[in-house]
Amino acid sequence: MESNSSVTLQQLDQLLDRMWHDYVSMNPQACQIHELLTGLGEKVLNDHIALRTFDVPKVGIDVLARPFVAAGYVERGRYEFPAKKLLARHYEHPSDRPKIFVSELRVAELAPEAQAIIHGLVEAIDPARTERLDFCASGRPWSLTHAACEALRVHSEYAAWVAAFGFRPNHFTVDVGSLRAFGSIEALNALLKEHGFVLNASGGEVKGSPATLLEQSSVLANVIDVPFDDGVHRVPGCYYEFARRYPMADGRTYQGFIASSADRIFESTDKH
Repeated sequence: MESNSSVTLQQLDQLLDRMWHDYVSMNPQACQIHELLTGLGEKVLNDHIALRTFDVPKVGIDVLARPFVAAGYVERGRYEFPAKKLLARHYEHPSDRPKIFVSELRVAELAPEAQAIIHGLVEAIDPARTERLDFCASGRPWSLTHAACEALRVHSEYAAWVAAFGFRPNHFTVDVGSLRAFGSIEALNALLKEHGFVLNASGGEVKGSPATLLEQSSVLANVIDVPFDDGVHRVPGCYYEFARRYPMADGRTYQGFIASSADRIFESTDKH
């Protein structure tokens, strides 16, 4: 998928479809949960897709967001996560397509040894690759040992995830408000636990509240086999999130994000 200054809706939908198929190929529990809900007669709508990167200009937020902006997405919010050394932005499309949430790690705030590993990885990327329309769904573009990945994990779980998986969806998100059989996010969580899925309990199973206009929960990431230069090793992959949004004073549904809640959601890919 070559880059263009403008992206058609057909190209956008092809990209979103590719992102979904890449995501479920690495996260089988997402397929299981999706099938569980559709088997109950639900139509599962996607609230947002999340991407992760480093704040190095070659691969920063602007690079990952480029195809979406070219397809009509508009930046609607900026967020900071000081404890995790992250910045993020979210983008919305005028249609009913899912929001895009892109975060980046402040590399300069890490220890020198971690910075050196990350800059070495980014320098190895062919610049032409970052110009591709599907760069955000192109996977890991560098060689990596498991030892280097775990060296990064000492400093940042987030850095280890990006190093291991590269550029691809970190999670998709079920729009809980569109589900007919679940009057609350707690009811959905109960169903998931009944079927053996393990929820992220950091900060409580439900992050946020009706008062903050957004409630979120998520399952912990699958631990999957990942090939590294020094063999295949098991590391946390992707996860599935669930979000319920509430109306604002003007009656419109809140579309933003709550940094304190998202801060805990990030931990769904931590190594336990």
